[in-house]
Amino acid sequence: MTTFQRPWHQYYPPEVPVQIDYDKRPIHDYLKESAERHGGKKALYFMGKEMTYQEVYEQAVTVAGYLQYLGLEKGDRVSIMLPNCPQSVISYYAVLMAGGIVVQTNPLYMERELEYQLKDSGAKMIICLDILYPKAANVKAETSLEHILVTGIKDYLPFPKNKIYPFIQKRQYQVLVKPEQSMDTHLWPGVLKKNHSFKAVDVDAVEDLALLQYTGGTTGFPKGVMLTHYNLVVNTQMAQKWLYKCEEGKESVLAILPFFHVYGMTSVMNLSVMMANEIILMPKFEAEDVLKVIEKRKPTLFPGAPTIYIALLNHPNLQKYDLSSIEACISGSAPLPVEVQERFEAVTGGKLVEGYGLTETSPTTHSNLIWGKRVSGSVGIPWPDTDAKIIQMESDVEAPFGEIGEIAVKGPQVMKGYWNKPEETAQVLSEDGWFRTGDMGYMNEDGYFYIVDRKKDMIIAGGYNIYPREVEEVLYEHSEIQEAVVVGVPDPYRGETVKAFIVKKQGSDITEEELNEYCRKNIAAYKVPRLYEFREELPKTAVGKILRRSLVEEERQKYEDAESIQ
Repeated sequence: MTTFQRPWHQYYPPEVPVQIDYDKRPIHDYLKESAERHGGKKALYFMGKEMTYQEVYEQAVTVAGYLQYLGLEKGDRVSIMLPNCPQSVISYYAVLMAGGIVVQTNPLYMERELEYQLKDSGAKMIICLDILYPKAANVKAETSLEHILVTGIKDYLPFPKNKIYPFIQKRQYQVLVKPEQSMDTHLWPGVLKKNHSFKAVDVDAVEDLALLQYTGGTTGFPKGVMLTHYNLVVNTQMAQKWLYKCEEGKESVLAILPFFHVYGMTSVMNLSVMMANEIILMPKFEAEDVLKVIEKRKPTLFPGAPTIYIALLNHPNLQKYDLSSIEACISGSAPLPVEVQERFEAVTGGKLVEGYGLTETSPTTHSNLIWGKRVSGSVGIPWPDTDAKIIQMESDVEAPFGEIGEIAVKGPQVMKGYWNKPEETAQVLSEDGWFRTGDMGYMNEDGYFYIVDRKKDMIIAGGYNIYPREVEEVLYEHSEIQEAVVVGVPDPYRGETVKAFIVKKQGSDITEEELNEYCRKNIAAYKVPRLYEFREELPKTAVGKILRRSLVEEERQKYEDAESIQ
């Protein structure tokens, strides 16, 4: 029996319970509780603006009352299209208080993407930034939208930033459409001045949806992942137990991960609100701005992604800043190179461990122990009350220790299914609750899991199975490489061949020939990239995950274009 189940609890330190008595109550209850217990404590810091938990709660209640006044009923979907700012936190909890279902929407979406998500979710309202208002207005007639609530960054800036920012914004975006209050357009400052009565809504935490979180699939159409209040509560409580040394009301969390991504939403926003921690909001990632904020605000927790840590480590002014306040970081969204882990810990003195999860699991299922045994290169062991196993390729048979197969997980954080897609749900979610992740990996005899790659990212070249992550680990160990991603590209002889996209460190003049020689000394010949391409930057998602599939599609298109010419 190779399934990781709760009898493996000897790997947890005594402070981490193997099973937790999960709260069966709505996720938004925690904002109310934190306001009652820590009302005067700082909840949010945003570009000089500070808000207490009492202030955040009161504004969320006001917005919830306004949404109900506009006709929001239990189960209605509301899109939130905001970066990390006070409004994103307030809106999230307000929608849930009013009985709605949050639809997190990436502010970078183009109109076509926005229209698809709004149509698919059937969203009745959208809350967006003023600079995004034209997009929402342009697609409104083609969707179920009835109301647009509009806010701006300046709405929460302290004086004099709130007076200066509109001029900066106008120059940056050149043409800024200024929305005006109307029957279907509602301006945030006016919303907060209204005093429409709020009526509490009965919520069945286990059954009722809190969130439609769309997968960021780079091929095909994104699917809406149905997450209940209970899914979100249990994953947040799991995170709280994992961070057992952190104290309620005493931590400060750096919020670079966007809340419109499930990782940032759970590991930063929901966890912080549950523990009454301060959230340092950053609407976008700029490396030097982050270094300045860390030195000034001294966050203790810093959830992130490898590309974020890499950018900070390679910033030319890194040594000028004091990062010693950072105590714990869980890295997700992409594999964490061992070299990055070791360098970041040396710079900060804190702990950086790799974790694993998916949108469909709220998101976290595995992590290394922050204050305990950890294994570099592994994503660690399953979180409390989470089972996991490796399934052999093209079967439902469990793989033995050390054999690569598909990772499957089971636990209370696993989604209810895909929105309006029962057939696709049935393909990945069994009747007894096992979710097939589509990720390839293996488990060692100590119960530690290793991610090899996405099933669909595996390269088959000349009959050999090649896992990009293995090649990328070798590339990251080279002293002159800042970022690397490996993909399979069409090859008429081998079927696929290995190509590496490289971002050099500043000042590096490394050549393709030197890299080829380096790789041949460190990995088997069939895994060595046959092609290299140097770039200034790599395409990434908002959370910092490198868009491997976009590079694959780019290469495939080049191949097809070349074939059509011949």
